[in-house]
Amino acid sequence: MSQTIAITDALDPRIGEFRQIRERDLVGREGCFIAEGTVVLRLLIAAHKAGRGIVAEKLLLLENRVEGLRDLLHEWPQDLPVYVASQSVLSEIAGFHLHRGVLALGRRQSLFSREALLSDMPDDALVLAGCGIANHDNVGAMFRNAAAFEANAVLLDQTSCDPFYRKALRVSVGSVLAVPQCREGSGLELLASLDAHGFQILPLSPAGIVEIGDIKPARRVALVVGTEGEGLPAAVMERFQPVRIAQSPRLDSLNLGTASGIALHAIARAMGRV
Repeated sequence: MSQTIAITDALDPRIGEFRQIRERDLVGREGCFIAEGTVVLRLLIAAHKAGRGIVAEKLLLLENRVEGLRDLLHEWPQDLPVYVASQSVLSEIAGFHLHRGVLALGRRQSLFSREALLSDMPDDALVLAGCGIANHDNVGAMFRNAAAFEANAVLLDQTSCDPFYRKALRVSVGSVLAVPQCREGSGLELLASLDAHGFQILPLSPAGIVEIGDIKPARRVALVVGTEGEGLPAAVMERFQPVRIAQSPRLDSLNLGTASGIALHAIARAMGRV
């Protein structure tokens, strides 16, 4: 297990990346990200060891969490630092009371382009695509659902928010670090790429005529979700036939996390994946 290094000053430059986390979230981290909590930390360690272009850099722990995390710390790369601090110092560093007491710094070294990702898909691939997903909770939920139903990837357009944002990572329970992904181009460019690679494209919308449970999926399927409220762009709805989730007419729609989970479950079952 790595030797721990005590931090007694919140201004210590060695832990500068963890300082005032919420403010840093707003301005971006230039390829770095914060992994919060033990479950996300475990997946960060796995991604680091797998060599998928995501690496761990340093760890900051609440001092009374060290003993309980001993097994996990044995998995932490031995050449990377493990800093520990008291609750008062850790809260001063983070800028708020951090009750989980586990923060890791990771870095995206490289991620696949959309073309490279799609070119390497199996013949029976299932992907979840998002256009204009501006809510970090929804992006995190997309990745968690994709992992739960063994989707091959999550593909986002450039207007969607960054899945490596701390809150999205936390909501995904670390699945952002495990599910293949890309975030590039416009929504129409994303769907055109999926179409060119032989995917049956199923936009999800309350305006759909066919119920998701009645779909007979093709060999390759892409479920597409849009932002809550406005939904998918009209151009997408005009080009590809939308499908719906049957629900009470007293409510106009489900939230994106719930809808994507129901839709993935239906299609994954129809494809024999779960």
